[in-house]
Amino acid sequence: MALPLPDVQAGSPDIKINLTRVGVTGVKKLVEVARAGGKRPVVLISDFHIFVDLPSNIKGANLSRNFEAMYEVLEEAINTPIYEVEELCSEVAKRLLERHDYASIAEIGMRSVYMLKRRTPVMKIQCQEPAIIFAEARAFRNPDGGVRIRKQIGAEVAGMTACPCAQELMRDNVAEELTKMGITKEERDAFLNTVPMATHNQRGRGIISIEVEDDIIVPMERIIGIIERSMSAKTYEILKRPDEAEVVKMAHKKTMFVEDCVREMAKRVVEKFAELPDDSIIEIKQINEESIHQHDAVAERIATMGDLRSELKESDNTNKKV
Repeated sequence: MALPLPDVQAGSPDIKINLTRVGVTGVKKLVEVARAGGKRPVVLISDFHIFVDLPSNIKGANLSRNFEAMYEVLEEAINTPIYEVEELCSEVAKRLLERHDYASIAEIGMRSVYMLKRRTPVMKIQCQEPAIIFAEARAFRNPDGGVRIRKQIGAEVAGMTACPCAQELMRDNVAEELTKMGITKEERDAFLNTVPMATHNQRGRGIISIEVEDDIIVPMERIIGIIERSMSAKTYEILKRPDEAEVVKMAHKKTMFVEDCVREMAKRVVEKFAELPDDSIIEIKQINEESIHQHDAVAERIATMGDLRSELKESDNTNKKV
């Protein structure tokens, strides 16, 4: 009879210190997300990372158990539809703790390209725009043996921004030229208030993530909508001339700094997610890829929903007094 193979990973390490995260990254899987109303499911090519913590008395984590947990949940999803990607992550995180009895924390995250169906503003041509969606779940083992889960859901969407500073400089230049041409002040001001002035543009990337307890649903489409509306204009894969003119006009009528985009997203998150508890953690980031510089402009805010609500309320009160 063959002797049992030694379990080297379960042995004791020479250097006994705890490790915060042990696992794998770059695991690519197909994930099928069901949609209500009998609509065709969305199939995502997803990139996963999977981790557990490791106590000081164990040499190595059994990584095959990570894959077993993921495969098991994905297989079940074929028969029991998953409607939210964070739901998948939460279930895998729970199973990781079941399989790694030495672990106190399990973490799984995924990133996927999600195609948005959009229509151009004038010609109404249907096109597809890529967005990045991501989810993460962390399972914590409680002293009583129970499991608590915090999950994060978010998206990254591209758009367009137009610079307010350069536009104001161009506005002053045009006003000066119109005055030299003998145009009256009234006509000049009417022109400047009607025709948006030139400025430089950036391709912006808005990112929002929301962290909540496991029993709270955070609609992905709502996050995507907030990001799209918090820049100067949307971008489109296909643009006929009337559409192109309209997008440029919209962007130049709504000039925004990178900081403006973050503040706009924060305001919309508070308005659109009124049901979220105050301890929800909101992360907002805007990255503008500059067109007249070699660098990118970045702005970010990380806060609880309660803090954002308090600050926006104070801002509203201050504006009313002014």
